[in-house]
Amino acid sequence: MPKVSKRDQAKYLNSRTRAFAVNGTGIPDVDFDVGESYAGLLPVSNKTEEDRQLYFWFFPSTNSNATDEITIWLNGGPGCSSMEGFLQENGPFLWQYGTFKPVSNPYSWHRLTNMLWVDQPVGTGFSVGNASVTSQKDVAMQFLGFLRNFVELFGLQEKKVYITGESYAGMFVPYIANALLDANDTSLGNLNGIMLYDPTLASNDVERELFAYQTYETWSKLFSFNHTFAETIRDKAQSCGATDFIDKHLIFPPPGPMPPAPANCDLYMTIGNNAFIPNPCWDPYHLANTCPNLWDVLGSPGAYDYLPPGAQIYFNRPEVQKAINAPLNATWAECTSQPVFINDTDQTAAAGLWSSQTVLPRVIEHVSRAVIGQGKWTIPSSRMRLFSLFRI
Repeated sequence: MPKVSKRDQAKYLNSRTRAFAVNGTGIPDVDFDVGESYAGLLPVSNKTEEDRQLYFWFFPSTNSNATDEITIWLNGGPGCSSMEGFLQENGPFLWQYGTFKPVSNPYSWHRLTNMLWVDQPVGTGFSVGNASVTSQKDVAMQFLGFLRNFVELFGLQEKKVYITGESYAGMFVPYIANALLDANDTSLGNLNGIMLYDPTLASNDVERELFAYQTYETWSKLFSFNHTFAETIRDKAQSCGATDFIDKHLIFPPPGPMPPAPANCDLYMTIGNNAFIPNPCWDPYHLANTCPNLWDVLGSPGAYDYLPPGAQIYFNRPEVQKAINAPLNATWAECTSQPVFINDTDQTAAAGLWSSQTVLPRVIEHVSRAVIGQGKWTIPSSRMRLFSLFRI
């Protein structure tokens, strides 16, 4: 029987869960006991021949007060693995860029709540099966199918459920939360809160163009543009109408219904393409990045893939896959190059049914707490997220 916990007795180990138990002292390169956890694949439905399965890693909380809740973390993409969030953001151990080995995370979320990291939709990370979804509604239905199998396996029915995530999880989380409300099935759980970080809430194509210059203006010293080019993009923002639009409409309370934002400003690409000239290691998601790029054990230090010669992606090592009950010989990628939606198109987004304008208002009204956070040093700025929320 695997050793799963520092505790004298594991909370969730039984004859059904034993196959999913992870040896807390047997994770490669982790030289400490991570405690009780369970990982593996569960199907997205109860169909006998169901071959679509989502990969999960479940850590029971070390907080003795967290007995009636579970928190779910989802990365974005679409198609980006939640193992990235696990290993480099909020999991029990962290392996950060440029560091020699993983270390214990004193701020791991499992110290507060029961934590569940899930690779979804099908085709993401270690999850298996062919893409079969066309919309956020499809994604949510498959996730609820997985969730039903998960709570039944671990006896976690009727718990408070918190759903969290970042980036494109700004679409996933509200639609899954809305589906959970529609299901009205306490055995799946009682939706109690959501948290979205740097979320996609509306069309990035429009909004990142609209706010690119304002982000540059705030952090101009991080771009190292010369005076002539700085004036060029300032004039471009003014002439295309972006500056006036923001001045008129990004105020509270909003002056009225939001008109369409000006199109064809081309500010994001103008700034982004030229940012690489003075700084070849520029990263739109961490504007303070400079060269050299640090080695990343996941192969993606920032917005771009980079793996130095001789290095190996951690989750592609056979001994790691075996230790965490992942599919053996799988080719894991932080963000898959294969479509997770049929025809590589999220029809929900294609139809303009962004979460901020559809399901998010209802979810916010029904939960005890909704948190939306935004990083400072990113091209998708806090003002851009406020603009999305103003249109609710």
